Amino acid sequence: MSGIDAWQSELPPAWSMRPLRSVAEYAVSNVDKILSDGELPVRLCNYTDVYNNEKIHLGMEFMAGTATQSEISKFHLIADDVVITKDSEAWDDIGIPALVTETADDFVCGYHLAMIRPDPEKLDGAFLFRCLQSKTVRVQLELAANGITRFGIPKSAIGSLALPVPPTSIQRSIARFLDSETADIDALIAAKQKLLDLMAEKRRAIVAEAIVRGLDPSAPLRPSGIDWLGDIPAHWEIERSRWLFTERDQRSQTGEEEMLTVSHLTGVTPRSEKDVNMFEAESTAGYKLCFAGDLAINTLWAWMGAMGTARVDGIVSPAYNVYTPGPRLLPDYVDALVRIPVFAKEVTRYSKGVWSSRLRLYPEGFFETYWPVPPLGEQQQIVAHITAETKKIDRLRVATENSIALLKERRSALIAAAVTGQLEIPEAA
Repeated sequence: MSGIDAWQSELPPAWSMRPLRSVAEYAVSNVDKILSDGELPVRLCNYTDVYNNEKIHLGMEFMAGTATQSEISKFHLIADDVVITKDSEAWDDIGIPALVTETADDFVCGYHLAMIRPDPEKLDGAFLFRCLQSKTVRVQLELAANGITRFGIPKSAIGSLALPVPPTSIQRSIARFLDSETADIDALIAAKQKLLDLMAEKRRAIVAEAIVRGLDPSAPLRPSGIDWLGDIPAHWEIERSRWLFTERDQRSQTGEEEMLTVSHLTGVTPRSEKDVNMFEAESTAGYKLCFAGDLAINTLWAWMGAMGTARVDGIVSPAYNVYTPGPRLLPDYVDALVRIPVFAKEVTRYSKGVWSSRLRLYPEGFFETYWPVPPLGEQQQIVAHITAETKKIDRLRVATENSIALLKERRSALIAAAVTGQLEIPEAA
């Protein structure tokens, strides 16, 4: 027996199984983001508004759009409506719901969304919202989605969605119960997320302090003359990167080497270790060779910190730049330095192009940057210190992330059990 068949067969006696079309009206919006003369100004509820928020209210900032009077009449959102994502690049992002809690005359459902309006005598909007949050129910929409690179729900599948429908008084009780219970879980998740943010900040501070100040707090300091460095230990040297690195521009003959990715989050890692969904070239022959210890920089995203030292031999995109550190720098010290946020800001000064989306760090710009150069023995001590201290933080981070994942699993299980009648709700009973 499938999961869907199982919960359908176990509904409480007073409950029924109904297709959505029998308890609600629904429509797929065609109101796009294009501003057109002759149409009326509206506030558009868009895909991201629904995907990122459980409740849709007028205190949110909505995109300004235009629509015909006919479109406004058809797709006007009112309180108790439920809006779902109709299209997505991932099939499991299909049918994500949000509950509308407020309305206005100019408030309209936008493109890539479907709006559902419950019959108030048969279906409560807050209960419907929780049903669609339940993977147990929503999986029907995911399975009905069609497409290859982008997935969409056929309109007929929305109407055919099988819903558990208890008496409306029980629906409202379940909705109130879940509002209370999920609020408690969400508060715990938020507290743990705040802890993660604090750990991330502490991790960055440990790395930055060690990289630019060293490990001896009593060491005399001197002005570096470089804004982003400030004062540094007096015995350290300052050097332009042109005297510390050489550019490597060797190309792969076959493209069969390990493909490396360069990210501002993880530095340089083999693509095989990452869950990536991106365009892949038919052939990677001609890609740049990057050997263990080389510094690889994502030219387009250097301003965000997309750079790091390779741990293994491989190849990178020909649009990237690869540099080999000379004998005065340890690769692990280089990796730690380029991944502190203040260094990303520094290389932005030497990047060319329009801000953000078109900024590029070319070799001539990179070679203008200044670097602190501690003695090699001290670089080794700094790297060992960073490794030891960040391991402690990372262990706590992993434990916290696991506890957040468990809370989210409990939240999902609670919703699924409540809306399918598998959990006795005191008020409803």
